[in-house]
Amino acid sequence: MFRVRAEFRDDLVIAANVERVRAFFADLQNFVRFMPGVESVSEEEGNAARWNVRADIALVGRMQGEFALMRRDDSPLRIEWGPAEDEKENLLRYAISFEEEATSKTHVRFALRVELRRQRASELHLMAGLIGERRISEGIQEDVDLMVRTFLKRARAMLES
Repeated sequence: MFRVRAEFRDDLVIAANVERVRAFFADLQNFVRFMPGVESVSEEEGNAARWNVRADIALVGRMQGEFALMRRDDSPLRIEWGPAEDEKENLLRYAISFEEEATSKTHVRFALRVELRRQRASELHLMAGLIGERRISEGIQEDVDLMVRTFLKRARAMLES
């Protein structure tokens, strides 16, 4: 099994009330608007969504992936999405929790993990076997860091304006 993975975690405080912050992160179209590389997100029946993501990975080039997700938690202080039950190759999971710090400040914890699994390296990319899991994972990690940091920076600017 050939696997590449990346993850991201960050905590930030946004100068806006918890209801406004939660509503922003609950709107999946905000990921399309504010996160580079997310080309589309379509919501489907039964708490499902399909994400189409593009990334430019060092040594590999442009990669595109489709992620089928299911909503796992949609409570007032947490949003969590994870891979659909039948998804075995393109796995994306993220969780966002919210804690009101003051009437107009919200502590946000954001965690994301992505994993691409293939039976053979060549199913991911023709050069994947030569480049290796570690080096491709490093490239994906760099891209995930940039994507999510940009998204969180834009989210904060939008919510604090």
